[in-house]
Amino acid sequence: MPRIVTLQFSTAGKMYDFNAGDLDLAPHDRVLVETDRGVAMATVVTAPIERSEEETPPGLVTVMRIATLADMETLKRNASKEKEAYDFCNRRIMERAMEMKLVRVEYLFDGSKAIFYFTADGRVDFRVLVKDLAHTFHTRIEMRQIGVRDESKMVGGIGICGRELCCCSWLRDFQPVSVKMAKEQNLALNPSKISGQCGRLLCCLDYEYDTYCTLRKTFPKCGKRVKTDSVSGTVDKLNILTGNITLRLDDGKLIQVNKVEITGEAPPPEAPQQRSETSGVRPAQKSRERQGRERAQQKPSQASREEQKVDGQKAAQPATAPQQGDGQPKPARRKHRSRRPGQRKPADAGSPAEKATDTPKE
Repeated sequence: MPRIVTLQFSTAGKMYDFNAGDLDLAPHDRVLVETDRGVAMATVVTAPIERSEEETPPGLVTVMRIATLADMETLKRNASKEKEAYDFCNRRIMERAMEMKLVRVEYLFDGSKAIFYFTADGRVDFRVLVKDLAHTFHTRIEMRQIGVRDESKMVGGIGICGRELCCCSWLRDFQPVSVKMAKEQNLALNPSKISGQCGRLLCCLDYEYDTYCTLRKTFPKCGKRVKTDSVSGTVDKLNILTGNITLRLDDGKLIQVNKVEITGEAPPPEAPQQRSETSGVRPAQKSRERQGRERAQQKPSQASREEQKVDGQKAAQPATAPQQGDGQPKPARRKHRSRRPGQRKPADAGSPAEKATDTPKE
């Protein structure tokens, strides 16, 4: 049965499975393996484990040998070459005013290739830079652009918690982090407090997110009315870790109770069953409606009085008109300047009283 061993090429890097063969390996041992990029030195993560043929992935590479003292000396020489290449490349970048930041230089174990890791906001034309590097170091040059999280993983540092960054100490894969995780944990949404050295959201926001989601299910939601043995109010704030709940009473006062003191839901302060059965409106609204009904009743009576006045005027006009023709003096009429002397007035120009007197009697 094949013996499978897990290796990593850098601290907190990705792990790969290899065939240990007949080698007696233990964790933290340094070994040499053949990779797609060439010969490389790796560190043993777990001791070899025997697996069946079905569980063994096809095409598994066998470990070459355990690293010797000569191999460790070669590794030190490569480290000095990496520092020299880093300083030279950084000077060339500054001289040419290139918009890129050099992060790290890595030499393969056999020195056949040098990989330059850099960060940039966009695409960079580094063809002239590659020619200078190849002419100086006489090896194959590879320029590889990485992200800000990978930069923090390579450079390392101390986080706001006072400990070494998780990404460069033990975190192997980056998980997606969102602002929702910070809100769920009642953290202040201050970018300087929830962001890491890379400028992105802290990876540790994801560690306790599932725990907070599970505990929140046992708490009432914010804005819900609840009651205890003594008071009832609306949930204003929650403290998931301590189990304390801040309630806002109907008078605006805030009190703090524990989750175990809540007995159930409380009815709204103005529930329909608590109002009077005769009317479901407020007294002020009731008085306004009564005034509107009284005004509506007064309007027909005023209209009827106005109609009676009009009818009385119409009935009084025929009685007064004949009195003017019987013996009372007629009102003085203004002479028309445009009529010639001796010209008779048209028949339809008379007053209503004259018309009434000229009609023949039966």
